[in-house]
Amino acid sequence: MTNGRGAGIPAVSTAILAMSRHLEVRDVLKTIVASARELLDAEYAALGVPDDHGGFAQFVVDGVSAEQWKAIGPLPRQHGILAAMLHNATPERLADVRKDPRFGGWPSAHPDMSDFLGLPVADGDEILGALFLANKRCPKPSGTCGFTKDDERLLGILAQHAAIALTNARLYERSRELTIVGERARLAHELHDAVAQKLFSLRLTAQAATALVDRDPARAKDELHQVAALAAEAADELRAAVIELRPAALDEDGLVATLRSQAQVLDRAHSAHVTFAAQGVRALPAAQEEALLRVAQEALHNALRHSGAENVEVTLARNGQGALLRIADDGCGFDTGTVRRAGRHLGLVSMHDRAGGVGGKLTVESEPGKGTAVEMEVPGG
Repeated sequence: MTNGRGAGIPAVSTAILAMSRHLEVRDVLKTIVASARELLDAEYAALGVPDDHGGFAQFVVDGVSAEQWKAIGPLPRQHGILAAMLHNATPERLADVRKDPRFGGWPSAHPDMSDFLGLPVADGDEILGALFLANKRCPKPSGTCGFTKDDERLLGILAQHAAIALTNARLYERSRELTIVGERARLAHELHDAVAQKLFSLRLTAQAATALVDRDPARAKDELHQVAALAAEAADELRAAVIELRPAALDEDGLVATLRSQAQVLDRAHSAHVTFAAQGVRALPAAQEEALLRVAQEALHNALRHSGAENVEVTLARNGQGALLRIADDGCGFDTGTVRRAGRHLGLVSMHDRAGGVGGKLTVESEPGKGTAVEMEVPGG
């Protein structure tokens, strides 16, 4: 694909279409990365989604063969240029990444890279990942970067779509957990109603920009601004759909039965041993029960996805007129101070908000190598 603005917009449209067709996070990320590399005519492209332990939960590359990737070894750590993009919401455009003082070297099998363009993938103030390209296919006079300011702006548009894709994928992962207790249809309906029209509008607006880019660049720019606005609205709609969704099982079966059912299914679905115990729990106000369930789901997701735990214990006990929820694992643990500064990747902000929203309190205890315990207290009604 040639590197031109008119050629680039269809690649953006392709990424939008991919979001509507695929819900698996890795499929969406692969499409974003391949589109970015083709869009800007680069030799290599990658998109990394960080975990909370100094590495990456997802790291998708394009331009590297499966054999090369296997030879490179484990996923990269968050250091050097990658760390800069994950902690500071600013683009990085370098003539030679190897000469940057933050460069820390590569594994022996890693391909050689020189000029570099990287952007954080952000949703508001939250940095979700890092998208970057290397080795622009063009003449590069000594000491100059092949990637231009126009390339940076165009990649920025794609990064906005990547933010939507990641938000959508997170919601889909939540939907799969709810599916285990019979909620797939309801969640799919909620998401479709909230977002389908926005995605359709995004596609049409990108196509309009394609038609205008040669004969009326100013209007094409306006259309691209509209794409960005629609992207932000779609992300807001997705978040709202999840926040407003109340599990049907909670209304029908109650909190204790719902938690017990989820623990049993997760125990069968994962290698870790998941147990649940309840002690004298009384019925609580609906808002408190929903908040307890949501925090339990988030904490269980973290323990099973990130900690490497062999055992996860969920307990719900009466605490005065209220209740105390505890989710404890024997996994790798983490530095709570570092995660607090790093942002929302473990959903800690969301869990604290849910607890505070019903007059409760959330505490998280963890140390590297010593597991993690999440506790939530609610006062009752």
